[in-house]
Amino acid sequence: MIEASLSALILFMATLVSSTFGFGSALFAMPLLTLVLGLQRATPLFGLVGPTIAAIILATNWQRVEFASTWRLIVATLAGIPVGVYLLKALPSPWIIHGISVLLILYGVYRLAGARLPKVESPLWAFPFGLLAGVLGGAYNTNGPPVVVYGNMRRWPPDQFRATLQGYFLPTGIGILISHGLGGLWSMNMLQLYGISLPGILIAIGLGGWCNQNLPIERFQVLLSVLLIVLGAMLWI
Repeated sequence: MIEASLSALILFMATLVSSTFGFGSALFAMPLLTLVLGLQRATPLFGLVGPTIAAIILATNWQRVEFASTWRLIVATLAGIPVGVYLLKALPSPWIIHGISVLLILYGVYRLAGARLPKVESPLWAFPFGLLAGVLGGAYNTNGPPVVVYGNMRRWPPDQFRATLQGYFLPTGIGILISHGLGGLWSMNMLQLYGISLPGILIAIGLGGWCNQNLPIERFQVLLSVLLIVLGAMLWI
């Protein structure tokens, strides 16, 4: 019972973060879920939750998705995943994890200092950012940060930022979910934990959507920077 309650609370908070900002649920949830459930159960459980969040947000926000960037990001990510898998085998995993965490923290501090990366107009920039996302995703399931940087450089407003990221995360998340099922990682206990957590997930999606629409753009950008630093620190730990 304690295990189920802690899992539901973690997934509620992770969903609230993702629904408000458009990303961060995996970086928030996976370290904590692994402590509670172990990696073998935490991974397929979140594999179900990620596409659930993306699908529900997209159902009511699909018209805000920038499709020109989304399909390019997805294609480039798929191309980069094998490179990430190779690096996972070739490099010590702490190097990869700490490298990603340092980049997140430095970028968050850079943004809080008031500096801004240059604005990019062409959606063709989605290809290099998507490729880097694929490399990081293949290495450690952290394909979100390069896509977040790309969205900031495109100057997406909060509602478009949130919706477009879900348009990117849904198909990639479905692919991960299917691979977990084919790999025999699903279990009755994992499905029960998902069912127990689902009401909280749905509430968090609605609450996060309200926060996203009512946050001023300047406040949204500041909170996003703080979130990047916090997630980077969690990943390092």
